[in-house]
Amino acid sequence: MSTTLLLRNVRPLEGETQDVLIRDGHISRVGPALEAPEARVVDGRGGILLPGLVDAHTHLDKTHWGQPWHRHSAGPTIAERIANEREVRHRLGYSPAEQSANQVRQAIRMGTTHIRTHVDIDTDVGLAHLEGVLATRERFRDALTMEIVAFPQSGLLVRPGTQELMAEALRVGADLVGGIDPSSMDRDPVGHLDRIFAIADQQGRGVDIHLHEPGMLGAFALELIAERTRALGMQGRVTVSHAFCLGMVDDAYLEQLTGLLLDNRIAIMTHGPGHIEFPPVRRLLDAGVTLCCGSDGIRDSWGPYGNADMLERAMLVGFRSGFRRDEDLEDTLGIVTHGGATVMEAEAYGVAPGCRADLVVVEGETRVEAMMNRSPRIAVIKNGRLVAADGECLI
Repeated sequence: MSTTLLLRNVRPLEGETQDVLIRDGHISRVGPALEAPEARVVDGRGGILLPGLVDAHTHLDKTHWGQPWHRHSAGPTIAERIANEREVRHRLGYSPAEQSANQVRQAIRMGTTHIRTHVDIDTDVGLAHLEGVLATRERFRDALTMEIVAFPQSGLLVRPGTQELMAEALRVGADLVGGIDPSSMDRDPVGHLDRIFAIADQQGRGVDIHLHEPGMLGAFALELIAERTRALGMQGRVTVSHAFCLGMVDDAYLEQLTGLLLDNRIAIMTHGPGHIEFPPVRRLLDAGVTLCCGSDGIRDSWGPYGNADMLERAMLVGFRSGFRRDEDLEDTLGIVTHGGATVMEAEAYGVAPGCRADLVVVEGETRVEAMMNRSPRIAVIKNGRLVAADGECLI
């Protein structure tokens, strides 16, 4: 298979029309009318060249994508949704390997080149979900970069044996340590976070914690997370997902929490939720906080939403933030590209010579127009290899 690809007639970041020569998985040259007789040629048809999209928070093991429509019945609270999911999971018996593969194919065709997925680890499923997603990661390793978070969705302390399973999950292939609502789930925020961070510290891993807790309760958890990040020297290796509380506290307390995020280089993930206050995107970006974005659950037992399109997700974050200016909306595109790449520590990410050739070409006059239209993906390239074209996954 050729290791050289010539991407013709594209506009890097909506700029002037150029050709892009890719060799051995990296961008070699960018310029007009490039020649490379040995290269496979892909016509970008005047589309906008972007770095590959990053879905920095999803749940591959839960999706019903590709299956008959599931009539949703999940309750309004987190606990009710978890209980409902457990019942649906047993009744339908879907394979985590098959289902995660279905969502990965959809993500690739929509231009995603990097995914961070949370995978349930608990005393009910053991490591079965992880094993299925690990199989999918191996299957698509040349088409997608995947990080796996061991996620104790049903709690850590309230389900004895989960802590040991979490440590085992990291030994067999998970990359990061997850956590969830340390006060409301385990009723012991100090104990929950002590154990989560101890596992991460012992195995040299990062942390990504679901924090749905509202207002002062969630803010208190953020303070505890920052405290442990600092004490263990884990700056730059911790992400807090959702962090709804940041949109619920007063300005003075928000400024204090923002300082803790900056001092400890803690990233925030938001998916632009439609039902609750959420982190103030403009204020956090202006302060310099690293923001990333994700699909969260896609067509699972929690709800019917999602299609793995990170351009649409960027639009939703902008919509929920009240953004109307193109400059602000371009920043939401930055959240689903460079923000996510920073969190996933993607090396040499971008569209310049020397960058890894993880790229997507989309129709549109401008990046914001492409977001608003959720424009067709002309081509998706991973490590210099064409992995999707005209909306069809080639893997």
